[in-house]
Amino acid sequence: MIPGQDHRPGTDPRRRRRTKILALLAAGALCLAGFAIVQLTTGPAKPLPAPVIRRSQRLGAVAWPAYGESAGDISGVGLVPGPGATRPVPIASVAKVMTAYVILRDHPLAARASGPLITVRPQEAAAYASQVRNGDSLVPVAAGETITEREALEALLLPSADNMAWILARWDAGSQAVFVARMNTTARQLGMTATTYTDPSGLDASTTSTADDQARLGIAAMRVPALAAVVAMRTADIPVAGVVRNYNTLLGHDGISGLKTGSTDAAGGCVLLAAWRQAGSRKTLIIAATLGQPGTMRTMLPNALQAGNALVLSLDDALSRQMDPRRGRADRLLPHRGRSAAERGQHHARLHRALASAQDVRRRRPALPRAPRPAGQRRAVRPGGGPCDTVVTAGAQPRDIGAAPSGR
Repeated sequence: MIPGQDHRPGTDPRRRRRTKILALLAAGALCLAGFAIVQLTTGPAKPLPAPVIRRSQRLGAVAWPAYGESAGDISGVGLVPGPGATRPVPIASVAKVMTAYVILRDHPLAARASGPLITVRPQEAAAYASQVRNGDSLVPVAAGETITEREALEALLLPSADNMAWILARWDAGSQAVFVARMNTTARQLGMTATTYTDPSGLDASTTSTADDQARLGIAAMRVPALAAVVAMRTADIPVAGVVRNYNTLLGHDGISGLKTGSTDAAGGCVLLAAWRQAGSRKTLIIAATLGQPGTMRTMLPNALQAGNALVLSLDDALSRQMDPRRGRADRLLPHRGRSAAERGQHHARLHRALASAQDVRRRRPALPRAPRPAGQRRAVRPGGGPCDTVVTAGAQPRDIGAAPSGR
């Protein structure tokens, strides 16, 4: 008998120990089986191909994503076009940046203000069930629910709610058609001459733009304090929906503080990123637009985030060399949360070697074709239409922990 334990008559302690050991082994086997199933279902994204090194007139050599379309815009420097930068392509939920921009132009908010109340109409709440079946990216809404302008913008830009884009369009302009006309007028005013908006959510493949135009919009959007504040949020608490999370998992890494992600079968993985660079007492805004990244519905957004993060770092390196070739990265993107000094040093050493080897390149390489995407892919949503989460750690390969709805 073991002191402090009950010993019931007729029970062998050795038999009890054997039973516990067998139970633990069975549990371990189940855990391993479950792990194998998860690995087969959500395998990690494949590493991206080597970047394309091209010289730009304003920054010199820049490492661009090998696939898709890309461009940068830097305050004080201007537009830096990359491969395919002027090619109009679907942009998925990156279109919601213009939706938010128009809303805040028509209904200005201070950075921390809540703004007027918006009432959800019965037909908008009733449409939720069919929208879930369509695989749209949504937040739950209820008839008669009131939501502030700021909360609506948070639902639009963090979990990328298509239904909130449609509600905001109706609230601002009376109808989606009138609102879309306002989006296109605003695009022309910003010099976005190759952009066509056909819906406020970006779900329609006919909503197209270029990397150049989206980089221009990124600069304009970050000049709106309320918009810049919302896209920098990791989470928000929305009426009915509760706590929602931002699909831009790069926030806080390498100075990245916004803007928007998107992914559909037609658009591939898309991301528009804003990052602040500290150079002495001066802060410079870097915008990186990366569109059309290949992959499955589980991997195209992680691929876009990885490619966009690398482009931000490449533009920062090029800007450092332009300001003072001897200083390299003495003036750096801040902050570097989530990445050790050794990891940053290794990354920048690899990038510098690639850039140095391309200093004598004088001719432009043709843009690589976009990788074909598997046909017949279906949008994935959780039961009830809630978004699933995709996690990317800066400086590492993306890791999927679930599929997310299209149009993010």
